[in-house]
Amino acid sequence: MINLLLKVAVNAAALLAAANVVPEFNLRFQNDKPEDWAKILLIAFIFALVNSYLKPILKVLTMPIGWLTMGLVAFVINASMLLGTAWMVSQTSAALNIEFAVGGFPPQWGYEAIGVAVVASIVISIVATVLDLLLLPRKVVGL
Repeated sequence: MINLLLKVAVNAAALLAAANVVPEFNLRFQNDKPEDWAKILLIAFIFALVNSYLKPILKVLTMPIGWLTMGLVAFVINASMLLGTAWMVSQTSAALNIEFAVGGFPPQWGYEAIGVAVVASIVISIVATVLDLLLLPRKVVGL
């Protein structure tokens, strides 16, 4: 349970970092109320579930292509996980009242959405890796 909460917190920080660094990666909420931070945590929870359950399946299915491309297909997998999360959040956007768009997607699909998703997934991967390395002593101790 604690691992899931830490994964959600790391994903929330990584999503916020990507929203500040990548130009067309929109993660906007109305104001700085605690309810809005809860919405961001909900998006991070959805992203954590997508990465925990769908990503390993896709990695196994694309393993031969990954060998041929020397691992470059991982960028496509990460970008598709981010676009899938944006689509899932857009399906509940009326209830959440939050804007989460990756290069104009979900309303518009195009090359810009794919490019922004790839760049944002790289930023998210870097931030998540750094935060996981900072949390590594917790795993060594056994907490």
